[in-house]
Amino acid sequence: MCDKKNENIESCECLHDILETIVNLQHHDHPKCSATGCDKPYLGPEKRFTCYNTRPISLYNCCTGNMWSFPYTVNGNTGTSTVFRVESLDDCCCSCRILCTTVENGVTVYNATNDFVTINLDCVGAIKCYADTYIDLC
Repeated sequence: MCDKKNENIESCECLHDILETIVNLQHHDHPKCSATGCDKPYLGPEKRFTCYNTRPISLYNCCTGNMWSFPYTVNGNTGTSTVFRVESLDDCCCSCRILCTTVENGVTVYNATNDFVTINLDCVGAIKCYADTYIDLC
């Protein structure tokens, strides 16, 4: 995957399908609620909750096994993050908003930044999903 250049979506189909499910969930409400994991068809711990709009993810580099990490700036403060919100997909490329994280009273809080990255899914070996949350997308 990392060393080979593939010119079609079949090379990243598995990851693309999972991310497509996440993008659709973040933009629509889905009535089905029997699955678990990254591709469960609703946001939140239970279907009855409707206030979630984001399934935060981390992406692992297929060559090194490390999480992808990118810099961001919020209110003049800079940092790096390994947590993202998938915004869109185009074949084997995904556009992600970088999320900054803080821990408040033992709970991880995600905040949107206005920094985005585009990642070639041919370079991604794994996806880690975090608990669904609400993020103010101003």
